[in-house]
Amino acid sequence: MTRFAEWCTEVVVGCSAPHSHTMLTADASKFDASVAIMADVMPDHFLPPSRLAEMFARLQRHEVAELIKNRLPESAQLKSGDLGEVLCTTFVREKTPFTLGINRLQFKDHRNMSMRGDDMLGFNLNPVTGKLTLLKAESKSNATMPAATVAKAREALSGYGELPSPHSMGFVADRLTNPADKPLRDAIDDAQLKKSLKPSDVTHMLFAFTGNDTTTLLQSNLSGYAGGSVQHYVGLRVAEHQKFIKAVFAAAGA
Repeated sequence: MTRFAEWCTEVVVGCSAPHSHTMLTADASKFDASVAIMADVMPDHFLPPSRLAEMFARLQRHEVAELIKNRLPESAQLKSGDLGEVLCTTFVREKTPFTLGINRLQFKDHRNMSMRGDDMLGFNLNPVTGKLTLLKAESKSNATMPAATVAKAREALSGYGELPSPHSMGFVADRLTNPADKPLRDAIDDAQLKKSLKPSDVTHMLFAFTGNDTTTLLQSNLSGYAGGSVQHYVGLRVAEHQKFIKAVFAAAGA
């Protein structure tokens, strides 16, 4: 996983319960280590692990690298957005109870196209009661994050009455094809058919991957939220934002 604690310092910013605001700052002295960690993480987000294992068993390492490289985006803008989404997804899996779901980027129509729908959905299924709760995340990546971008993410999170979009819910359910995933797939289908999800069942995450300090910007936006879902705002600052993105993709494709 991304092991943020190994290359970032973490500060919890004060805000009204039950909401939270966390700021992560990358340690510049650990730049190479953080790039190596992310390069190891990236392939699993663009190719299923079973497919990667099959490729490594049959092909030489440089051939596998070429196939991985062909799945990664080419434009700087898409690289920025995709890396932000990977960072957000791994943060959710490492730091929250919403560990179930899919790696959405595995299902891109084309490596140089953006995906539609919610950036990330994470799920928690109570093993005793069968109750489904979920996290809906919006990830934004900018070297310098403007307030308009944060406002756009806030608008997306509050869309559909605070709930995930039906398209995004169906997208996940249709790709939970492993027999072990049947309980979650059924729970997602039932939530849609019975319209049983409420804002209180949904946690929102606004994840900002930036080169500048967004503490005040995120805090200001969070303070204006008046809906019924718990909010987690997360800022990840990598001072050399563009250099970091280029280095991660170069290492992942090598």
